[in-house]
Amino acid sequence: MEEYVKGPAPDRWHWNKSCTQYPREAVQKRSTRPTSDLCDECLDKETRAQCWDNLSRNRELKDIMSREVVTVSPEASIAEAAGIMGERHIGSLIVTKYQTPVGIVTERDLLSKVLVLGKDLREVKVEAVMSYPLITICPAAKIREAAQMMVQKKGRLAVFDCGKLVGIVTASDLISSLPDVPETEVKVDDFMTEPVETADEKTPVANVVKILGEKRIGSVIITSKGTPFGIFTERDLLSTFLVKGKPLIAEVGKEASSPLITTPVGTSVHHAAVTMAVNHIRRLPITRDGKIVGIITARDLVEAYAK
Repeated sequence: MEEYVKGPAPDRWHWNKSCTQYPREAVQKRSTRPTSDLCDECLDKETRAQCWDNLSRNRELKDIMSREVVTVSPEASIAEAAGIMGERHIGSLIVTKYQTPVGIVTERDLLSKVLVLGKDLREVKVEAVMSYPLITICPAAKIREAAQMMVQKKGRLAVFDCGKLVGIVTASDLISSLPDVPETEVKVDDFMTEPVETADEKTPVANVVKILGEKRIGSVIITSKGTPFGIFTERDLLSTFLVKGKPLIAEVGKEASSPLITTPVGTSVHHAAVTMAVNHIRRLPITRDGKIVGIITARDLVEAYAK
């Protein structure tokens, strides 16, 4: 971004030579940021670059971990746990007994170990489905170390300092701080999941939940007359249905998150991570020639970085 050039009318400034509007012959040049507006394409790239620069400064877990740790007792019902997760908009709770952390319960546990098996959320206790022991790490650990541990242990990381629980780190926390993956080498194509599970907008939510549980996936792409327009995730199930006690008979199209944010094949892991961070999403469908061919998750990006 050291040199800006001014193109023809409407006299917009450009810095990125791959910009489709970048002039073949520069009309004017400046070595500093112009006071005039950048073209939309260059502005978007610059905004992403600045966002990435800010995010990449984080190097240790203490800089990115979630410090507010929400807990639940092992004797609580899964219905109670679901209510807490939904109200707080989080995907996991640390399970504590006598003020000591002993395990973790996640929205995936709720889905695969309770709902899909047809069990009553009010009857099942947290201790019956929680994962233990906790995967622990110290706050001074480096980002790459945390990513490698998350991939190896397949779970969220509980951050302990001098024996005290001080935070938790999720895949979403990590993708906001992937500093060292070469932009030109690692592409989402190598880590995306394919094919993508889809469901028509008129499909009952209960049927979609069954797909999520049986396939052990976190989302389903929702289509209208064969055209993708939204996505239904574990978090949608939690916050829209389970927290409110809403029956799963509604058509999924009315409950899906829309519009659908996508990125094309060939996109770098860097670009995908920034897109997720900026839009506060954990799953990003991948397109080729306008058609969805795969999906990449926050955990997939962590795996890419860990390698």
